[in-house]
Amino acid sequence: MRLWLLRHATLRVRIGGLQLLVDPQLDPMGARPPIPNTPNPRPNPLVDLPQPPAVAVRGLDAVLVSHLHEDHFDATAAALLDRALPVVCQPEDAAALRDRGFADVRALDPSAAFDAVTVTRTHGRHGTGAIGQRMGPVSGFVIGAGEGAPLYVAGDTIWCDEVATALDAHRPGVVVVNAGAARFTEGDPITMTDDDVVSVAHHAPDARVVAVHMEAINHCELTRADLRRRLREEGLADRVTVPEDGAEIPA
Repeated sequence: MRLWLLRHATLRVRIGGLQLLVDPQLDPMGARPPIPNTPNPRPNPLVDLPQPPAVAVRGLDAVLVSHLHEDHFDATAAALLDRALPVVCQPEDAAALRDRGFADVRALDPSAAFDAVTVTRTHGRHGTGAIGQRMGPVSGFVIGAGEGAPLYVAGDTIWCDEVATALDAHRPGVVVVNAGAARFTEGDPITMTDDDVVSVAHHAPDARVVAVHMEAINHCELTRADLRRRLREEGLADRVTVPEDGAEIPA
């Protein structure tokens, strides 16, 4: 298994001989307005991709979309992706993806298989209280091939019982979490804080944890530098990776 972070939550994954793209946010820097009612009102994305978007979609076998917020599936991705590619999603998003012209949409309920690779849906909470309810359903993915420990991509969720359950049930070797502590001007964070990332690492002591979803969207307040500092304080810097855009991720 090999993983690369493109930007934000967009991952390229090679596993079981297949090339997968997770949560493609491929718009150029500044293509969209700031997310409303959030801190730091700057146009999104805040940074460019480390490679041209056409390269990011080259040679794919399938696309995995955790939910349809624009920072996880945007207009450039919709335009560039081959409409014949399998697109794996949560059931709530299947109709919308078919309406965009994708012919092979596979709603996870709870799993789908691609040759030797199996993708299983997991659940999470995209925030707390009324804000979490308004954010709608979100999913994560457990991606496995053969007998090795699978990859768990938690998606847009805070630390919660659903994440703990997925860790206990699937025993992943690598866990990708969406950090950044994204938030609105009111309410609690809607993605993982530094406390949440630490909780994941303590709950899954045998896994490599990878924290992404930082420094690309205007309402993500937790920086890579701040998270790395906290991880050093907790003695977790050797087990939790905070990759830069374009980096290959140790797995």
